[in-house]
Amino acid sequence: MSKRNSQAAKTAARERLRQERERQAKRDKVRRQLIVAGSVVAVLAAAGGIGYAVVQANKPAYWESAKDAKLVKPANTSGKDGTTVLLGKSTAKKTLVMYEDPRCPVCATFEQAVGPTVRKDLDAGKFRIQFVGATFLDKGLSGEGSKNALSALGAALNVSPEAFLEYKTALYSKKWHPKETDDKLKDDSYLIKIADTVPALKGNAKFRKDVKDGTFDRWALEESKVFDKDGIEGTPTLKMDGKTLTGADGKNAPMTVEEFDTALEAALKG
Repeated sequence: MSKRNSQAAKTAARERLRQERERQAKRDKVRRQLIVAGSVVAVLAAAGGIGYAVVQANKPAYWESAKDAKLVKPANTSGKDGTTVLLGKSTAKKTLVMYEDPRCPVCATFEQAVGPTVRKDLDAGKFRIQFVGATFLDKGLSGEGSKNALSALGAALNVSPEAFLEYKTALYSKKWHPKETDDKLKDDSYLIKIADTVPALKGNAKFRKDVKDGTFDRWALEESKVFDKDGIEGTPTLKMDGKTLTGADGKNAPMTVEEFDTALEAALKG
């Protein structure tokens, strides 16, 4: 090979090497730009995520915001905010005030054992019932089942007092009432499933819509304030003429028909 050819070959090789270095430099620059851009996006995403988390953490819970929702009073209620729920014949001379929390297992036991007798006496006109719904178990156990079920009871009351009483009985039945630690009553679908066992509520489009829309959520919160204001410590609590009806122990609600009959007879005479 001549020196000229040899030199030309070396020059060509150096040119190819230079061009390859330039291309590699460009590729490296692009890669660095992509890495930087990706890092910025990641940082922004992280910051955005943190910001979103902060916003969510400071966003009021649903039931907190429900306190400011429009108050819709169920039909068949009276008094301030519709929190007076009176059931039975208006000719009855006495009123039995019943404080109950939908999640309360003792309320369920009471309703299953004594409920039919209470209903029989109510229908006979021995007394009227003033129902006061409580939600204190949501606070003690955490959850929202008491509030949600109370709202659904409001939807049933909006249909009729009869529907309300039958729905309350169904809620407390052995078949449907969950353990107090199982916040099952927070689910609208479960409440509607129970309601389908009540003739007046089965397939009732208005009732279902009110439950799903939370029409009476604000009312449920207002209703539970009555329980808190009255200073009641537990459920079920039964009162007549300001005096508490108790069982044989003199402390707790009567949990058998015999105890209830004895306590009621004394209260009606008082």
